[in-house]
Amino acid sequence: MRRIGTSASRPPLTVRSNIPRRRSEKSGWYLPAAIATDTLGIVVPVALLFRSTGQPYPLTAALSAGALWVAVRAVRRRYGAHALGESRGFLPVLHDWLTLLGLLAVARVAAGERSEPLMALFSVSAAPLLTVACCKVIHRHLTAQRREAQSVHRVLVIGEAGAADDVVEHLAARTDHAYVVTGAVPVGDAPLTSGVPALARLCSAPPATADEDWLPVLAAAEQLAAELVLVAPGPALGGERLRRLSWALHDAGLPLALAPGLTDVALRRLRMATVAGLSLLHVTPPARQGLHVVLKAALDRSGALLGLLLLSPLFALLAVAVRLDSSGPVLHRQTRIGQHGKSFTMWKFRTMVVDAEERRAELAAANEQDGPLFKMRRDPRVTRVGRFLRRSSLDELPQLANVLMGEMSLVGPRPPLPDEVAQYNEVERRRLVVKPGLTGLWQISGRSDLSWDESVSLDLRYADNWSIGGDIDLLVRTFRAVVDGRGAY
Repeated sequence: MRRIGTSASRPPLTVRSNIPRRRSEKSGWYLPAAIATDTLGIVVPVALLFRSTGQPYPLTAALSAGALWVAVRAVRRRYGAHALGESRGFLPVLHDWLTLLGLLAVARVAAGERSEPLMALFSVSAAPLLTVACCKVIHRHLTAQRREAQSVHRVLVIGEAGAADDVVEHLAARTDHAYVVTGAVPVGDAPLTSGVPALARLCSAPPATADEDWLPVLAAAEQLAAELVLVAPGPALGGERLRRLSWALHDAGLPLALAPGLTDVALRRLRMATVAGLSLLHVTPPARQGLHVVLKAALDRSGALLGLLLLSPLFALLAVAVRLDSSGPVLHRQTRIGQHGKSFTMWKFRTMVVDAEERRAELAAANEQDGPLFKMRRDPRVTRVGRFLRRSSLDELPQLANVLMGEMSLVGPRPPLPDEVAQYNEVERRRLVVKPGLTGLWQISGRSDLSWDESVSLDLRYADNWSIGGDIDLLVRTFRAVVDGRGAY
C-alpha cells in the first residue's frame, strides 16, 4: 500500500516557494530592538548606579545582570517570531522580572556579592518598564501593519459551507491577528455566504481515493500562495479523512490548524489529551468559587479602601465643582442590577441636571445606541462639569464605596439598569453571573462607541475567562483608556 502524500502518489508541488515573504514576515527591526532594549535597560542603570555609589565590580555586575535578563526572556521565548508584537507585555514581563530577581538573589549568594540589596533592586527596576514600553511600540506598529494586510499569513479554509463561513467571518471581524482568509474549499454543494472565493469543492461523502481530496486542496493552496490550511471539522470531514488530508498537507510543507468551533475561551482553560488514540480538547469551567474568588474579593475590598483613603482630597474638590456648576445633590444614586440579578444602589458624581431621568423619554428618538442601552454623544442633560467628569471617568469614583460593600468589583461587566435587564435574552443574562465592575473590557475597548452586541460579547468573555492576573492587567490598561477618553460621553 502506498502512503498518501509520498512522491510516488503525487507530483511535487512548490506551495511554499511561491509565497511573497514580505507579506507574512514581521518587520526586521523587532528582534534587535527588543534585545537592545532589554540589554541596555539593565546594563546602563546597574553600571551607573553601582559606579556612583562605589559598589564593587560595576561593569561585571551590569553585564552579568543584562545577560541574565536576556537569557530569561529568551528561555521564555519572548524573542520568537510568533511572540514579538503579539502582546502589550505587562504580565509576561512582570513574570520574567520576578524570575530574574530570584536568579540574581541566587547569584549574589553564590558569588559572595556584597552590594546593598535595596540599591541592587532599584538598579534593575527600570528594566521591566523599558521592556513593556518596547513591547507596546512593537505591538502598535504590528497592529498598524495588519490593518494594511501586512505581516499576515494567507489562510485557506476547508469545511462544510456553514462552518467555513463562521470561521471566515470570525477572523474577518478583527484585524489584531495574523490570519487573513484568501480562499476556501467547501465540502459539499452548499454555497458560501462569506464572500471568499471557492477555488475547489470536496464531495460530502468520503472519496473512493484520497487523491480526490488532497489534489484540489493543494492546487488551491498553491494558487493562493496559502501559508496555512485551517480546517473546520464536521460530519463530512473528520476522522480518517482528515488524517489522510493532513498527511498530504504536511508532506507539501503546509501547516494545518483545526477550528473546533469554540469562541471566546481563554487558552489557559483548554487542555489537550489523547484517549485510545482519540484527541480530546478539555475545557476547564469558569472560576465561580474557590481560592481565586476569595482572592478577587480581597483584592477588590482592599483596593477600594485604599482608593477611598488616597482619593478623599480629590473627592472633596470634585464635590465642590459639581455643586458650584449646577443645582442639585453632589452624588447621583441609581438602581443597578448586580450579580445573579440582585439590585443595588450605585453611586456616581452627578453629571446631569436634576430632572435628567424625567427628560429621557423625550430624547428616546435621539438614542445613538442599538439594543437596550441609551447613549447620546451630545446629551443636552449633561452639565459642563459633567462632561469633564465623564470624559475623565472621574464620575465613577464613588463606586469604590460599592466595591467596598461587596456590591461591585474593581473589574467586571458594566452594571446594567433594571429596564435593560428586563430586555435581556438568555445569553445576555449570563453577564450577571459575576459582579459588575468599576472597569472592564468594555472600558478599555471603546465604551460608548461599542455596539450592543460588542458590549455583550466583551462582558461574556470576561465572565467566562476572568482571572486575578487578567484583572490586574485590565486595571493597568484602564489608566491609558481613561487618559485617551475614547468613547466616553
